[in-house]
Amino acid sequence: MKFENSLAFARLLDKQDPLKDFRKQFYIPKVNGKESIYLCGNSLGLQPKSVEKHLKDELEDWKNLGVEGHLHGKNPWLYYHHFFSKSISKLIGAKEDEVVVMNQLTVNLNLMLISFYRPKGKRNKILIQANEFPSDYYAFEQQVKFHGLNPKDCIVEVVPRSSEITLRTEDIISKIEEHKDELALVMFSAVNYYTGQFFEIKKIAKTCCNHKIIFGVDLAHAIGNVELKLHEWNIDFATWCSYKYLNSGPGGVSGVFVNNYHAKNFDLPRLAGWWGNDEKTRFKMPKHFIPQTGAAGWQISNAPVLSMAAHKASLEIFDKVGMKVLRKKSEQLTGFLEFCITSKSEKSTSKTFSIITPKQKERRGAQLSIQTNKDGKKLFDRITKAGVIADWREPDVIRVAPVPLYNKFEEIFRFAELLI
Repeated sequence: MKFENSLAFARLLDKQDPLKDFRKQFYIPKVNGKESIYLCGNSLGLQPKSVEKHLKDELEDWKNLGVEGHLHGKNPWLYYHHFFSKSISKLIGAKEDEVVVMNQLTVNLNLMLISFYRPKGKRNKILIQANEFPSDYYAFEQQVKFHGLNPKDCIVEVVPRSSEITLRTEDIISKIEEHKDELALVMFSAVNYYTGQFFEIKKIAKTCCNHKIIFGVDLAHAIGNVELKLHEWNIDFATWCSYKYLNSGPGGVSGVFVNNYHAKNFDLPRLAGWWGNDEKTRFKMPKHFIPQTGAAGWQISNAPVLSMAAHKASLEIFDKVGMKVLRKKSEQLTGFLEFCITSKSEKSTSKTFSIITPKQKERRGAQLSIQTNKDGKKLFDRITKAGVIADWREPDVIRVAPVPLYNKFEEIFRFAELLI
């Protein structure tokens, strides 16, 4: 698509947008009495208006049925995690029994690491990307210590080349090849939280598979954002959160993917609790743990129904739209944003920032990271006062995430005007 840097063109794109009516299904925060330009979906997605009804349904069943809501509620709580399997499997490209919704992201990451980081002999290293999200790094570091090993010896980081910010796929693969006989696990965020880079997960997975190295993926910034095919790509496991692009509320419930060739391996070490036990015998209170088949066998505790109700409301919207349509608009939004920023900055007397997110649309999600100069925080504060809700990351980056379900092209144009 050939873009034009004008308000009229932005409004034309909005008029032609097949998703334009979905914005009405979300609450848009206001600043100074006006709808904000909300570009922070990579931190917290907006609230679907349908969440209130879904929560009220569960509160009414709790009020009117008490414990009987487990079996006789509108959505019986005993089986609540089953309500998500179809929707989630479509979002990440998985079989329905390969996914389960449970817990929160870092809890699930630790549960997955207990099962899949199994250091043995010289194969005791974890390969990760440099500048990984701190919570993930904390989990890796402590899991290494849990096995009596030294993180300095066991955590290998792939670092960008000199003067570069993002990682090249060939460098990731080269680092795997270099340490192939020492790696117990390769673990990557599919989309980097800081730069917005969408990694070539399929190629990384193939390299790991060739060397029989377990490959896990953090989908926090990827699910509901980019198209994924975890089963087809032979990913071993993955986990994610639901409060970013999945719009399921602060601290929203997480989920995991476990490939079927692992999920049916009952000898694989795992932590256990009664919600992961075989459903047919759960209330017979057996003494010994017999896991459910599939990813559901990694559950430990009861489903958190109230937070899951918000998740259910949001996923119903994704079911109506589908990732292909979302991804197409997402690429147009980030493309138009990049075009507007570049066009305006070229006319500026002094260039004050640069976009560090990859230029190729297939190598980024619904995010552009804008690296500023020493006065970047002042710039961020100025656009915030003007009604923009974005995200500042130290030391000098403004992250903006135009989300296809509720952002308009006119907002993108107006943001670029405020930025320059």
